[in-house]
Amino acid sequence: MKAIHCASYGPTENLQLIEVPKPSPKENEVLIKVNCSAVNDYDWSMVRGKPGIYRLFFGLFKPKRPIPGMELSGTIEQPGSGVSRFKVGDKVYGDISDHGFGSFAEYICINEKALVLKPDYMSHQDAAALSHAANLAWQGLVDVGQISKGMSVLINGAGGGVGTLGLYIAKTFDAKVTGVDTGDKLKTMADIGFDHILDYKQIDFTKEEKKYDLILDAKTCRSPNAFIRVLSENGKYVSIGGEIKNLLQLLFARKIRKKPVYMVGLKANKDLDKIHSLYEKGLLKPVVDGPYPLEKTPWAIQYFGEGKHTGKVIVSMVD
Repeated sequence: MKAIHCASYGPTENLQLIEVPKPSPKENEVLIKVNCSAVNDYDWSMVRGKPGIYRLFFGLFKPKRPIPGMELSGTIEQPGSGVSRFKVGDKVYGDISDHGFGSFAEYICINEKALVLKPDYMSHQDAAALSHAANLAWQGLVDVGQISKGMSVLINGAGGGVGTLGLYIAKTFDAKVTGVDTGDKLKTMADIGFDHILDYKQIDFTKEEKKYDLILDAKTCRSPNAFIRVLSENGKYVSIGGEIKNLLQLLFARKIRKKPVYMVGLKANKDLDKIHSLYEKGLLKPVVDGPYPLEKTPWAIQYFGEGKHTGKVIVSMVD
């Protein structure tokens, strides 16, 4: 089978599309013929081995798991002997990061617990775009942010996967949503219904007078102190991850200074039933950038890392 292979840390140009043996499932695994995967921060960091502290997880000198990719949509080709949830031919998808990686390949074996059934009304492309980002958006806004009807919400990094899906989720609570991003993403943000759009290259919203009941930060590229200044009374700031130094400052502000700042501890695939309901009703639709063929994965990861994408960057393993 064909797979994207990362033999050593370095620039994305070093990634290679190679032939590797097709895997066989263990007792509680399923063999999946992958239809689509998606690019994430994990892939950008894993390929480069940066930030360096992540190598404690990826491998000190080279990647322990040389095939990147952490979410997928595809079809069960062979269940392991102990598998009880799926059968041959089932269409499945999910964020597989709790159980392994390697979705930038034509086939993958993964624990059955990493997957859910893909609804028939959902395309493989949309499923791959939803599994990780929709859960982050839901858990950030609803579980941690405790969004309620009519809130004033700001999403920083609003033109990416979490930001665009976060808009749809916030709108089901009749929220007024401000999106912050730049470049070509701004037009898409207007098209999908953000109430207010700010180009961070032109306006620093943390220095404006407007206050927000809830801020969802998909970038965390600044100190949390900047965001605290524009929170309303009883407002909350919620990060889904980002630069380590800012996450450490967030932790200090939360634990030591007792500020209303929070970080999502993602529970993979937990809320996909809620996402299915919104999707089926037409209340949520991922913005898909692509799909791009498997051989363009090195370019797609670089494109993602440079922040040039809009929505979710999707890689397809089928013509």
